[in-house]
Amino acid sequence: MLDLFQYGFMVRGFEAGIIIAFIAPLIGIFLVLRRYSLIADTLAHVSLAGVAIGLFLKINPLTTAIASAVISSIAIERLRISKRIFGESALSIFLSGSLALAIVLISFAHGFSVDLFSYLFGSITTVKQIDVYIIAALGVLVVAAIIAFYKELVYVTVDEEAAQVSGIPTKFINLLLIILAGFTVSLSIPIVGVLLIAALIVIPVVTALQFRKSFKQTIFIAELISIFSVISGIVASYYMNLSSGGTIVLIAIGIFIATLLLRKA
Repeated sequence: MLDLFQYGFMVRGFEAGIIIAFIAPLIGIFLVLRRYSLIADTLAHVSLAGVAIGLFLKINPLTTAIASAVISSIAIERLRISKRIFGESALSIFLSGSLALAIVLISFAHGFSVDLFSYLFGSITTVKQIDVYIIAALGVLVVAAIIAFYKELVYVTVDEEAAQVSGIPTKFINLLLIILAGFTVSLSIPIVGVLLIAALIVIPVVTALQFRKSFKQTIFIAELISIFSVISGIVASYYMNLSSGGTIVLIAIGIFIATLLLRKA
């Protein structure tokens, strides 16, 4: 098994994958409990437009994906706060609009390229060393922000109105959460792929919730499921010549199904 570590792209894939597997449930727990799961899917499609822009302009697609996801997350939250349109409608507009932009840019580039196809479904071969550095730096930023505002995030997640009455800046916390979600979604692209990012953020958390433990215990269980899914998915994709993103998500779904069956038993 250790022979896979002789390849540089596998080492980079493991480094990036473990970081993503660690931060995804940290954001996912707040999105799932607040019923914001669709935001992850919307930001994933926004990130696809960012990737297409990066490939079109011949610059690092990860940086343009991060920029597009963060800018869009701020715009989505602003629209939600303004109450000019319903939150679900704002998500639908950004999802369809970003997908349309990506399709137009793809058509300018005369169809799917190998690189774009890899970003859609995830491929560890697309992870460059600069991507690992970006993922690590922003991963530390995400974790630091969650630690710094953990109590506020939990309070707003459990009862936003009570948190607001208690003096917690709920608008800032909501904006912070969606920006962190934008970071997490865009960082996950090289490993899981645009079309499967939401699954990695949501499925380990939903599985962990089946155990009905405390908030922190649920996060811990979700972390174990996420890290196991990513590591085993990367290993299986290497030896079986499969897409890393699809393999990771299928393993996570398998764990979820097994958890449901055990609960029924």
